[in-house]
Order: sequence, then C-alpha cells, then structure tokens
Amino acid sequence: MAVNKDPILKRCRYLGISPTVMGIDKKSNRFEKAGPNRKKVSEYGTQLKEKQKLKFIYGVMEKPFRHYFELAEKMEGKAGDNLITVLESRLDNVVFRMGLASTRREARELVTHGHFTVNGQRVDIPSYRVEAGDEVALSEKSRSSVLFKGSEQTVGILEKTQSRTAPLWLEVSNDKFSAKITRLPNPSDIDYTAETHLIVELYSK
Repeated sequence: MAVNKDPILKRCRYLGISPTVMGIDKKSNRFEKAGPNRKKVSEYGTQLKEKQKLKFIYGVMEKPFRHYFELAEKMEGKAGDNLITVLESRLDNVVFRMGLASTRREARELVTHGHFTVNGQRVDIPSYRVEAGDEVALSEKSRSSVLFKGSEQTVGILEKTQSRTAPLWLEVSNDKFSAKITRLPNPSDIDYTAETHLIVELYSK
C-alpha cells in the first residue's frame, strides 16, 4: 500500500489544514508564520489539492476515495455534502471523534486490533460505515487497558483527548467508553473548511 512519507505538519501546511484537525496538538512555528503561497495554481491544481486534503485527513487512498465519491453521487442530495457524510461515518473516524484515539491513524490501528464493537458486535474494519442509531463502544476487555486509562508511568488515550469536544451527531456516554450515532454527520459538523464542489468538478471532467 502506498504511504505518504511527508511529515504531518509539512503536509498540513501545504494543504492549509490546522494540525489539530489531524489530532496533533504540537504547534509548528513554520506552519504559523508561513506567508501566503504566491505561486499561481491552475483550476485543475486547485481541484486536485482539495481532493488531496480530504484523502489526507481521513487517511484514504485513491481507489476507495473514488468509490466513496461514486457512492455519494448515488445518494439523495448534493454529492459533495454526501461525500463528507460518507467519510465522517467511517468507524475509524467515529472512534477518533469520540476521543478514544489521538489521531485517525491510531484509530485505524485500534479498530483493526479489535478494540471496538458496533451494536455489541466486534468490528475490526476501519472503513465500516456506521448508521444513525448505531452504538459504538470500547470492548469490555479493553476498558481497563493501560493503553486507554494510563498508569503512573504512562498517559492513557483518554487523558490525551480529554479536552476534545464530540460533534453534535455523537451522544457520548459519561464514561466516554461508548457513543450513539444520533444522526448522520453533515458538512456543518466538520472542524475544517471543505470546498467539495471542487472535487465534484474534478471527477466530472
């Protein structure tokens, strides 16, 4: 599988994304002090960059991203808005939004290792799409894990993400070990700007 080797902060700067969107709290002076990019970008370049941004945020490669777009086109409503809904509905993203993973990359690994259930059933597929009414939970066996709760020597995931606010479409339980999907997410719920119409234009060529 192809993997982008660029440092996350460097990639965030290029794509105009705040590192916090990726779950990174570390600040980069170079990112903050960088001036505007004066290089003229073509229409195609602008459209391509927007697609690269979403692929980078959600950690999705080209083939599945194209599949998500085709799926979004078949759904009722605007294809661009539907694309955000589909991407945000991925199980690894839900785990990240719940605060049970520091980054989406970490969330993918945790899901793959079988730490989570959907409606009581173990699911180890990061791309699994949740639906309204589903309940995502940390498995009983994992709830006492040092990985999540930490110890005297280490900081657990829950402590690292305690300041993160869950989106309105997630009803997170008080113990933060589970959450109910109250409705499907939409573009108004995301914490970054997305000009998805550019992606629609790109794929329409």
